[in-house]
Amino acid sequence: MRDGRRMMDALSETLRVVRLVGAIFINARFTAPWCYQSPRADTVAPLLEPGAERVVIFHLITEGECFVEMNGQPPVRLVAGDAVLFPHGDAHLMTSQPGLPPATGGGRLAEVLSRRPGQLAYGGGGARTRLVCGYLACDARLAAMLLQGLPSLVKVNVRGSSAGTWLEASVRYALAEARSPRPGGAGVLAKLAEVLFIEVLRLYVNQQAEGRTGWLAGVGDRIVGAALNALHANPAEAWTLDELARVATTSRSVLAERFQQLVGTSPMQYLTQWRMLLAANLLSRSNAPLASIAQDVGYQTDTAFSRAFRREYGAPPAAWRRRQSARALPIRSQAKAQLAALHSAG
Repeated sequence: MRDGRRMMDALSETLRVVRLVGAIFINARFTAPWCYQSPRADTVAPLLEPGAERVVIFHLITEGECFVEMNGQPPVRLVAGDAVLFPHGDAHLMTSQPGLPPATGGGRLAEVLSRRPGQLAYGGGGARTRLVCGYLACDARLAAMLLQGLPSLVKVNVRGSSAGTWLEASVRYALAEARSPRPGGAGVLAKLAEVLFIEVLRLYVNQQAEGRTGWLAGVGDRIVGAALNALHANPAEAWTLDELARVATTSRSVLAERFQQLVGTSPMQYLTQWRMLLAANLLSRSNAPLASIAQDVGYQTDTAFSRAFRREYGAPPAAWRRRQSARALPIRSQAKAQLAALHSAG
């Protein structure tokens, strides 16, 4: 802690201040044999969340078992309680057994995605598997930070966590409510998708193995995690490497080396990147004056703030804010065109 103030952990603080949008978009019931293809996330992103810079798709197996197949990788078996997410948006097959051809019809996918959540049921009448598909949408820079160093497929079993039983029961309840005439079911599903995504990340951090790198590996590291917690709890403070080393109870050299090894940048460079992500979030979500935003993220003058923001985002803050507002206008028409293209592909 610094000056006796409570520090929040970096993951919680990141998820608190940066806008995340989640939803459960397919409730599926398959009977063996079956195989379903999930396209690249960037292909369906305009349908799932128009305007999102990044979409991360995940699945939760609620009954039975199945396999996930990706190009160039051996099949991965999934059982009830397993949650699997695809940090880099890879296309993949969900199947009752490896080697089956996927169901055809891009139009069918578009039809399913046109409802929220879509109901999907098919197969050969054999062993039953139930799963739900969800996504999390966020800023591309936030995604790059959170998901840095992760493999193309992350699998955890939520039934091994204290929240797992509650999560599964809540998802089942919310799916039933989404089909009822009572309002609010879709909103509950959206929040549950976010909670499930966060729980997957937390479980992944807790089960980290030696040799992993990336932001989540840093969060789980005793030294780097302490420094990240400090930076995220008080991003506007004038941090120095000496002060961060004291917080992390280590030396300057050990902190700098360990931080670079896991996070891929220096602590001070990381602080600048985090401040700029916070600033972009404030610029796009509020009408706060630039001077106020500059102070909130640790800059004493508008000039210094504008210079740092331009280096990171390629435009001054005011111009970037105007561009974001203008960009939102044609998003819905683009989504409609994408939906029509998927229909014609089927």
